[in-house]
Amino acid sequence: MLRERGFYRGIDLGGWLSQCDYSEDRLDHFITEPDFAKIASWGLDHVRIPVDYNILESEDGTAYLESGFARIEGAIGLARKYGLNVVLDLHKTAGFSFDAGENESGFFESEKYQERFYRLWEELAKRFGKDADHVAFELLNEVTDQCFSGAWNRISRECIRRLRAYAPDTVILLGSYWNNSAEAVKDLEKPYDDKVVYNFHCYEPFPFTHQGAYWVDCLDREARPRFDEMNATPEYFEKLFAEALQKAAENGTELYCGEYGVIDIARPEDALAWFRVIHSVFEKHGIARAAWSYKEMDFGIADARMDGVREELLACL
Repeated sequence: MLRERGFYRGIDLGGWLSQCDYSEDRLDHFITEPDFAKIASWGLDHVRIPVDYNILESEDGTAYLESGFARIEGAIGLARKYGLNVVLDLHKTAGFSFDAGENESGFFESEKYQERFYRLWEELAKRFGKDADHVAFELLNEVTDQCFSGAWNRISRECIRRLRAYAPDTVILLGSYWNNSAEAVKDLEKPYDDKVVYNFHCYEPFPFTHQGAYWVDCLDREARPRFDEMNATPEYFEKLFAEALQKAAENGTELYCGEYGVIDIARPEDALAWFRVIHSVFEKHGIARAAWSYKEMDFGIADARMDGVREELLACL
């Protein structure tokens, strides 16, 4: 389904409408028309656009911000101009963010926050649900703790039920806990309908893809492992994805990897080797994907550091 609909080989536009300072300069100039043209020239078929709720809602959630919806509409328009489809990813909602530094909490316990979430998705569906051939929805980025699993199954099902009134044919991507871990897909409920796809992210082996990351406390920030030291073989990823693939097959759906990549501290040659291996497994199993990230955000594929390997990397994206 995802390949036929044009959501098979994509890239993330991280740091544009999410994980940023929300300044007018950032929102207006971080991603512009030439970026869409470049991505299309790379032979990709879609972009995943993370969007934070505060781009779209007033602080108390009582009003929608037309400026935010206009930015999404403009992004979709530019994507279509260059033959690209769009995954709209709600990267942060009122009461929850995968990033503890955002100080969002209470979503999984609060009916008020959940109602805001449902209403925001209804509004997005009203505006963009008629464009199912070009726009897909990702309900929420990276549910963190396993203890949220039961609540998330209930919340996501209710959200899909409500937005289907306005977007009956839109593909919906649904991830699980442990930050959209592939291992957690097994605990997702059966898809609401045949247009719901299981979503996961992959940054494994984590000590390699996040080496030196300033925001990660669990790693030795001085360690610089090379790819050939990690045993990240096709068999490694086959084992990692096995339960998710089985769950998808049992429930008649597909898998989408909405984020995967290697930090810019790693050697570009090592990053290329990692991409080649993970892509061989994606292709073997028909797993659709979007690489993290287009530029900057510590993982940028368009950044100058990748100039020497980018052509080879794009050949396997």
